Amino acid sequence: MTSYDMDSEAVGQQDKDKVKISFRFCRECSNMLYPAEDKISHELMFSCRMCAYSEKAETTCVFRNALRDEIAETPGNYKEVAEDPTLPHTEDEQCAQCGERDAVFFQSQQRTRETGMALFFVCVNCNHCWSTLDRIK
Repeated sequence: MTSYDMDSEAVGQQDKDKVKISFRFCRECSNMLYPAEDKISHELMFSCRMCAYSEKAETTCVFRNALRDEIAETPGNYKEVAEDPTLPHTEDEQCAQCGERDAVFFQSQQRTRETGMALFFVCVNCNHCWSTLDRIK
């Protein structure tokens, strides 16, 4: 059955399969569980390769190759960045929130074609954060 030829029951299953995929670990020996088929019942299982533990899979999706996700540029934890003595300061940028012209800046940690090289600025006065990407939007 192709993706454009699904009935409503299959679409419901597809939405159910969009659940976040995460690693599973053995409850007995803490090793990673790998997908495997139960040959008798023909069900998808997650089995430990080190011991006999296995559990039934809650979803049929074991791998997802997301070719394009919406990438949100985030500065991470920036609340105390203004106090970091190792970061450079600039007076070329003005804070939109308080009008202060003293800000520290740092480079984006995400390297994608969509985001390019983004700089984040944090106001020393009020900790307001903005980016060079804000100008593009």
